[in-house]
Amino acid sequence: MRYLPLNDADRAAMCAKIGVAAIDDLFVDVPAEARLTGPIEGLPPHATELAVERHMAALARRNLSAGDAPFFLGAGAYRHHIPASVDHLIQRGEFLTAYTPYQPEIAQGTLQMLFEFQTQVARLFGCDVANASMYDGSTACWEAISMARRITKRGRVQLSGGLHPHYVSVAQTMARFTGDVLDVAAPDLSAANDSEALIAAIDERTSCVVVQYPDILGRIGDLAALAVAAHAKGALLVAVVTEPVALGAIRSPGEMGADIVVGEGQAIGVGLQFGGPYLGLFATRKEYVRQMPGRLCGQTVDAEGRRGFVLTLSTREQHIRREKATSNICTNSGLCALAFSIHMSLLGEQGLRALALQNHALATAAADRLAQVPGVRVVNDHYFNEFTIELPTESRGVVRTLADRGILAGVPLGKLYPGHAALANGLVVAVTETTTAQDVEQLAVALAEVLS
Repeated sequence: MRYLPLNDADRAAMCAKIGVAAIDDLFVDVPAEARLTGPIEGLPPHATELAVERHMAALARRNLSAGDAPFFLGAGAYRHHIPASVDHLIQRGEFLTAYTPYQPEIAQGTLQMLFEFQTQVARLFGCDVANASMYDGSTACWEAISMARRITKRGRVQLSGGLHPHYVSVAQTMARFTGDVLDVAAPDLSAANDSEALIAAIDERTSCVVVQYPDILGRIGDLAALAVAAHAKGALLVAVVTEPVALGAIRSPGEMGADIVVGEGQAIGVGLQFGGPYLGLFATRKEYVRQMPGRLCGQTVDAEGRRGFVLTLSTREQHIRREKATSNICTNSGLCALAFSIHMSLLGEQGLRALALQNHALATAAADRLAQVPGVRVVNDHYFNEFTIELPTESRGVVRTLADRGILAGVPLGKLYPGHAALANGLVVAVTETTTAQDVEQLAVALAEVLS
């Protein structure tokens, strides 16, 4: 029997204390259609362990795994080859942790790894300093917006139409509690991004401009003019990178004037994980370091002059007074950061550049082949390993048909932007080093058959 220490009187007293009539009042923010009113229909009340295992195995066999089919999904989550040595090394005792060291100076292995991780992210993003990771790219994006508000004392944000809609959704959710005003529009199926419109919208109320690089359609834009325009109005430029491998081939956002660069580190070392856990990356300029959320590990020497590592700065509410904290981030994706850092170390600068160039070459070949399919138009002029094609019909149905044929063709924009008819025919296609010429040919042939 479970131990339930609270009785009805205890619960009533707690509800009265916080000002609600009943426990159900605590869930008013959850849409009514998402709440359960009884047992889940069709779910048996109990079963033996063996029966459950067999049932779950049967359900798993219905999945189409990324490694079992031609795979072109991207849009923020990418399939790259991860060396087996990464999984081996993350399990070593001196490094292994998924959580925060509460006696940090004792955990020298963890601190050294995080110090190296920060260095890698800062160099990758072209910034002065990076923190010791965050939850994921979308929450890191919101933290950047929040940080910009603290620095500029303003509350209006210009979000690029090319920013991933999931990142936009997270920002909109959080802005409900801060009062920030977010201006955002859906992208157009064109080769040009919305930099000119963003520049025109910046004014003295703008705290920051948020732009994805490369954006949700795979387009690559020059951020320099946007940075100049933002700084002229006293605003900051926030760049979001969802595919860090791209920075092995294109200029970093920091080089082009971005003040805060955030992103998702899943593509390096972590792999596809059924939606998580993922890894938030966050870097900025040195002058803004005390407004940066999360934690910062540093290098020093001990009393005997030996190299050592310390927790230099921790502005999260778990370490300092809540009203002084820059974030309520209470942990970091330590294990994912470890995997990222090990994979990056194995690649090195030359390896990352070679990997990036391979990705781009394969994507270019794929785009050229798909452009030969009757009715298909490649939207992008410039891209890295991800581009958007426009089909002569709604892409969601085409993707479902191709999935039934064992081909995961890409991410339909109709799924990311429901209700935007102008985007319904768009399909985002990602190509990495795991994609073969045979995969591309299978997609092209099947696509031509479905569209004919």
